[in-house]
Amino acid sequence: MKEEQLTEAVQEAGAVELLLIRHGESEGNVAATEARQAGAEVIAVPARDADVNLSGTGQEQAKALGMALARIAEEFRPDAVVSSPYARALQTAEIAVEAAGWPVKVRTDERLRDRELGILDRLTRRGVEKRFPEEVERREWLGKLYYRPPGGESWADVALRLRSVLAELNSLGVGHRVMLVCHDAVIMLFRYVLEGLSEKEVLDLAASTSVLNASLTRYVRPAGQGPWTLESFNVADHLTEHGVTVTEHAGDTSVHPR
Repeated sequence: MKEEQLTEAVQEAGAVELLLIRHGESEGNVAATEARQAGAEVIAVPARDADVNLSGTGQEQAKALGMALARIAEEFRPDAVVSSPYARALQTAEIAVEAAGWPVKVRTDERLRDRELGILDRLTRRGVEKRFPEEVERREWLGKLYYRPPGGESWADVALRLRSVLAELNSLGVGHRVMLVCHDAVIMLFRYVLEGLSEKEVLDLAASTSVLNASLTRYVRPAGQGPWTLESFNVADHLTEHGVTVTEHAGDTSVHPR
C-alpha cells in the first residue's frame, strides 16, 4: 500500500464507542481458586479451556449485566456484539443480550479468545514450580508481557491479534457502537493498545488490579477516528444493584521482569 493510501485508510471514520466486558464467573475460575487454596498442583477443570461453562453465579452475573444494558437508550445501544468463542464468554454475551432485549445476533471472533498457556495449562503456580521450575525462572526474567510458555502465547502475542480487531473497528463507518465480550487478560491488553501504555504501566496495572467478572469497561471517540478515551473501567455496580455476588478471580500478580 502506498503511503498516501495508508494515510487515507488511517483517517477513515470508524466506531465511536467500545464496550469491553469480561465473562461471568466460570467453573474454571472456581476450580482454579479452590486448587490454589488447597495447595494443589493441578486445577480440576471439567473441560478444555474453550469449553468451560459459566458457574451458577456467572449466569446470574450475565443476567444482571443484561438488565443494566437494557437501560441504554436505543440510539446508544451497540449495533454489534462480538464474543470470544470460548463458552464462558459466549454464554455471557448471549444471556446478557437476551436479558437486555436487544435484537442483535452475537457473533464470535477467535482473536478475542483467552491467552493460550501451552504446557502450563491447568497448572497452579505451585504446579508450575514443581514441574517446570525452569519456566518459572524464565518468566521471572522476561516478565509477563514477553514470556511465552512452550506451546502458548505471551501477552505481546495477544496484543498483536487485538490490534487487528481494532483496525477493523476503524473501517466500520462512523456512528457504530461495538460490544466485545472477552477475558481479563484481553481487557488489560486492550488498555495497553488503546492507551499506548508502556510495559511497566500495563504490568503495574495487572499487578494492582483484577478485572471483575461481568464488569464493564467503556471507551469513546465521538468523531469516530483518532485516539480512544477511557470513560470507565472495571465497573460492576450493576451486580450489587441486583443482589448478585461480585467475584474477583485474578491471575498471578507476579508480573514484572526481575
